[in-house]
Amino acid sequence: MNIDIPPRYLDVYEEERRLPQHNLSLPYPEGSTGRYVKFTSQINMLGWNNVLNELLMLTHLAYKSKRAYVFQPYIWKWEYYPWKRSEVWNWHPHTPLSALIAGPTAGGGWPSDDPAPRSVSTDYWSIVCPKDKVKQIWTHEMKEKYNLRWDPNGKQIFDRWNQILSDDPAQCIEVIAPKRDVEDFAQVFDLWLWGSERILAMWEELRDSPVSQLLRTSPVIERNIAHNEHLFWSAGTTNTTDPFSHVFAAHIRRGDFDEACLNLANWKSTFYGWNQLPYLPDRFTVPPGGEPGKNTPENVKYYYARCLPSPETIIKRINDARDEYEKEVYGESKQQHVHTLYILTNDRSEWLDNLRTRLEAHQWRIVTSSDLVHRNSQEKDVAMATDMDLARRAAIFLGNGWSSFTSNILHRRLVDRKIPISNRFF
Repeated sequence: MNIDIPPRYLDVYEEERRLPQHNLSLPYPEGSTGRYVKFTSQINMLGWNNVLNELLMLTHLAYKSKRAYVFQPYIWKWEYYPWKRSEVWNWHPHTPLSALIAGPTAGGGWPSDDPAPRSVSTDYWSIVCPKDKVKQIWTHEMKEKYNLRWDPNGKQIFDRWNQILSDDPAQCIEVIAPKRDVEDFAQVFDLWLWGSERILAMWEELRDSPVSQLLRTSPVIERNIAHNEHLFWSAGTTNTTDPFSHVFAAHIRRGDFDEACLNLANWKSTFYGWNQLPYLPDRFTVPPGGEPGKNTPENVKYYYARCLPSPETIIKRINDARDEYEKEVYGESKQQHVHTLYILTNDRSEWLDNLRTRLEAHQWRIVTSSDLVHRNSQEKDVAMATDMDLARRAAIFLGNGWSSFTSNILHRRLVDRKIPISNRFF
C-alpha cells in the first residue's frame, strides 16, 4: 500500500458500520427505544491527546447516565497531519476512532453482566435520532446555571452533568458548545479543569471505570507494533519474554515546545491532567513571584529546566530514573536490566543525533520514533498513537508534566498498575 497517500479507511469504517448495536430492533436500552447522547461540544482540530482525555471522560459520563455515547472520527489539527493539503481525501482530514483506540469508547462491549448501552457511531445516531427527536443542551448555559466554570472540582462537575443527562426524559440529547467568541473553552470538561488540580477528584472513579479498564489498543496499532517489536529484542529474547520489560521510554518534546514552555511559565501553569497525581515522583510546585502573563526571569528559567531540559539534564534524569527503578525492583543487583531506550520525539534534527550519540556512550541501546517502519498509510496515520502504546508497555516512562501526551500514557500505565517509581517526569 502506498504510504504517500492518506488512507481512506474503507475497511475500518465498514467494521464500525457493522457493529451489532447498530440495529433499531434491539431491545431497550439500545435500538429505537434506547437513550443516546452526542457531545458535539467535544474538542476538535487539536492534537489527538487533547481530544483523547476528554473522550474517555465523556464516555464515562454517558455510561453513568445510562446513555449510549456517540463516537465521532478524530478531526486533525492541520499542522499535525502527516500529509500535504493537496493529498487529503476530505477536508478536514479525519481518522476513524477505532483506528486509534479499541474498547467501549469506540463501540466495544461492556462486561457481560453490565446492561449499559454500547457506544454508537455518528452515522447510526443520524438514523436512530432524527432531528425531530433530538434535544439540544448548550454547555455555556449549563455552566452559567450551575456555576460549573472555576470553583467546582472534577467530581462536582461530573455529578452535575450526570444529573442533567440522567433526569432529562429526552431519548436523544446533543450537547453543543457555542462559538469561541461566546466562550473560548466551552467543553463539558474544559482546558481550565484539565490544567488544574480540580481534575484529580475524578481520578479513582475514571481509573476504575470499565471505560478505562476495557480501553484497548486498536488492531491497526497492534499490527504495527508486532511488525516493529524486533527493534526492542535483546539477547535471550524468546516467545515467552516480554521485550518491553527491558525498555525505558522517554518523551522528549522539542520544536514547537519552546514557545509553549515560555507561555506555560508566564501563566504560572501547573502540570497537566493526571501528571498532577500527588503520589507520583517528581512533582512540580509553582514558584512564588511574577504575575499572570509575565513571570520573573528566575521563574522562567526554573520552568525551562523541567519543560525543555538541556541534553545534560535529559541524560542525568534518564540514568537516575533507571537506577532508582532498578534498585526498588531488583534490589542491589549489579546487572543492568533496563538497557533499551525508546525516545518519543518530534525532533528530527542534528540535536537528536548528538543526544543519541551521548546516550550511547552511557551504554544505552537507542530506538527512536523514526526507526519504526510503517508498512501502509493507516499505520503512518496513527503513528503518534503507536508511540503512546509503546510507552505504555515500557518498564519505565519519563515524560513531560505539561503534556497531554504524557498524561494519557500515564493514564494507561496506572490502569495497568505500573508502580509509581516507573512513572517519572523531567
